Amino acid sequence: MSAAKKGGLGRGFDSLIPTDLFDESFDPTSAQDHQVSKEKTLPLGAIHANPDQPRRVFDEEALNELAGSVKEHGVLQPIIVTPKDGGYAIVAGERRYRAAKLAGLTEVPVVVRSLSDQHQLEVSLIENIQRRDLNTIETATAYAKLRDQFNLSNDEIAARVHKSAPAVINTMRLLKLPKEVVQLIAEGKLTEGQARPLIGLEPEVLAEVVPRIVAEGWTTRKVEQFIANRRNAGHENDVADDRALEREHEARIEAIRTRLNAPVDLRVNSRGAGKIVISFKSTEEFERIKKLLGS
Repeated sequence: MSAAKKGGLGRGFDSLIPTDLFDESFDPTSAQDHQVSKEKTLPLGAIHANPDQPRRVFDEEALNELAGSVKEHGVLQPIIVTPKDGGYAIVAGERRYRAAKLAGLTEVPVVVRSLSDQHQLEVSLIENIQRRDLNTIETATAYAKLRDQFNLSNDEIAARVHKSAPAVINTMRLLKLPKEVVQLIAEGKLTEGQARPLIGLEPEVLAEVVPRIVAEGWTTRKVEQFIANRRNAGHENDVADDRALEREHEARIEAIRTRLNAPVDLRVNSRGAGKIVISFKSTEEFERIKKLLGS
């Protein structure tokens, strides 16, 4: 079965991917890119998935639904591909490609473009973000790749994906969480709002609280309140420890005063350093204290 029923790009495609995505002003590398063909058809066997595709999770049920639609109506929006390894790598439209395979199609409509690696990632990322197809971790990983592999600043990434720089930074920060927690976010068992307050917590605290968040369905507010209460409790414990240490020091100083029968003061600065001051009123008293100290 062929791709059938051409629908052209249509309003849907233009609304999903900004038109400036293919303008030379989009990024510095796009001057090297050019459209190789207008819409055409290619055999499915000539097309392969792009390993740099930011999307890693495909909902099987949704994919089967799309395959049913493709089987009835064909692929209405062309897949964007780029020449690679003797065939064509998908830049945008991997869901349509997978659905076409499930539907038994032998060819699909495509637009062939010559794109730099950076531009390929940007096109894939933006298409998926516009469609809301990426989970939070896939988005964070794609942002991190644009930053680390292509040396884009947070502001440059934000401009590419039409987000604020703080939003981009906050999303990438989720990757600092342990792998087990990151996996829960990727699986949709933990939301970005629930996970963000967990960044920087000790592993033992995470091991305690994360299962409860997932099992009990805590709101973001409840997660934040739990962490705030725990930190306050920790501060109170620190204060209690400091007071206990002060009492211990005072008891030891009092023991020295009794032994020397002289005024003794302990002076400690904000860094924890200090000194013990022994006062005396005469040379005779000084000599007496020296003997008691074994000097």
